[in-house]
Amino acid sequence: MILDLNITSSCLIKKDSVYLNGKKLFSYLDTASTNFLLSAYRFFEMNYPKFYKMDNLCKLGWLASEILLKESFVKDKYVPEEIGVVLLNKNSSLNTDLKFYQTINEIPSPSLFVYTLPNIVIGEICIRNNFKGETAFFIFKKFNSEFIQQYVNNLFNNNILQACICGWVEFMDDDYKAVLLLIEKDKSSISKPFTIFNINKMYH
Repeated sequence: MILDLNITSSCLIKKDSVYLNGKKLFSYLDTASTNFLLSAYRFFEMNYPKFYKMDNLCKLGWLASEILLKESFVKDKYVPEEIGVVLLNKNSSLNTDLKFYQTINEIPSPSLFVYTLPNIVIGEICIRNNFKGETAFFIFKKFNSEFIQQYVNNLFNNNILQACICGWVEFMDDDYKAVLLLIEKDKSSISKPFTIFNINKMYH
């Protein structure tokens, strides 16, 4: 039986702005991406000292996940093994890879090396929330809503997950975008069907 899944929350971060379920919550006039991430962290009054040690890809994905889950997600409905994370991007961890490469000729930086895998952002999200379900990070040339829908549907239809964060987290130089969706079986007053049309609409 194919399940009818729902997007119960969505978070979009792009062009120095943060949106939750289509509503702009925060914007920042400074063009420096690193200043924006720190300002957003402070604006939402988050308290997670490890944030300061993360690379920019992880900061972006972690921020988006915190905002995504902030209002409507009831984590206690699930056991940790039922909640997963599936992410995509274009450039993997290249932004940090290049910074790490610049340190090789002198003293390689362990703090940068830790973040030279794209799935570390998933690890940061899971550690923060005690999620222990299926996780995966895929690299595509562009956003692929068809793949996201198919892959996540398969996880639910095979009873592997009961809730899933999925979407796109990309950070390269000062070009960044995060689009995260919370997928659940239950409906709510603001939920939308987990369709390719709705996925694309939230991305664009």
